[in-house]
Amino acid sequence: MNRRQFLQTASASTLASCTTLSAPDSLIIDTHQHLWDLNVIRPPWIKGAPEVLRHDFVTADYVKANAGLNVKAIYMEVDVAESDHIKEADGIVAQCRAGNTPTIAATIGGRPASADFEGYVRRYAGNGIVKGLRQVLHGSSTPAGFCLGQDFVRGVRTLGKHGLNFELTMRPTELRDGVKLIQQCPETRFVLDHCGNGDPKAFNPKLGPGLKRSCTADEWKRGIDAVAAQPGVMCKISGIVAFVPPGEWQAEDLAPVVNHCLDAFGPDRVFFGGDWPVCLLGSPVRGWVDALRQIVSSRPVSEQRKLWSRNAIRFYGLKV
Repeated sequence: MNRRQFLQTASASTLASCTTLSAPDSLIIDTHQHLWDLNVIRPPWIKGAPEVLRHDFVTADYVKANAGLNVKAIYMEVDVAESDHIKEADGIVAQCRAGNTPTIAATIGGRPASADFEGYVRRYAGNGIVKGLRQVLHGSSTPAGFCLGQDFVRGVRTLGKHGLNFELTMRPTELRDGVKLIQQCPETRFVLDHCGNGDPKAFNPKLGPGLKRSCTADEWKRGIDAVAAQPGVMCKISGIVAFVPPGEWQAEDLAPVVNHCLDAFGPDRVFFGGDWPVCLLGSPVRGWVDALRQIVSSRPVSEQRKLWSRNAIRFYGLKV
């Protein structure tokens, strides 16, 4: 289903039908789960990563981290070397098919601008497990405007042709580049990861004094509003806890970023992402879940259910 079809089907009747799903109210769909076994694949960035991330994070660890929660997860690619894309994707597809894991779907890595991209996409399109693709756009080796190159745009259009989504993970100062990409790919559905990399520290000068802010609050808000104005684009409420110093933050420090995204995108275009284990830079995943629960506690229960599970079930076409 491409973005136009999604917009047509995401009507009041379609949204109402989501309430008939058998998923319990406590269900959480974690749309952003990372896993890596460094004996199998060693991402290039791991050498320079903070110490807390420089070891294996496998399914058993994820289950332990989420103990007490009713969680199903969508795997998110971990920015492996291009030569390891097939190995990573085949591995997670096999894991999902085995059925002995909370992971039920995947967003795989890829390079939309590569010459053989369509062949790579055909390998996974329609298998029921791979829902989309991501290339991280905020790395130091990726220049601003990269996603607007002719070959990159062609590749993202190819994803839409094969019914796959593209997930945008980019610098908050370049969100308008994301808007331009979205506008050039009307048949492709998009997800904006990590609240557009909004930085909670930009809203509170007392939070992490001396730490670098990735953007100003006003600059980020304008970018978010521009992305939210694009019909059908989803926003993943995720990632932001990694920006705050561990042990020095409260839910109210994250609230300005969360609430602006919820209000800009509306209750039908947001869903939760744990971003484990990267979230450990700021908090265990349970701390992030508890903080988000507190932030949204005053919103209607129906909207909370959409955030935690029902929007993700609908958008990714999950069977739970």
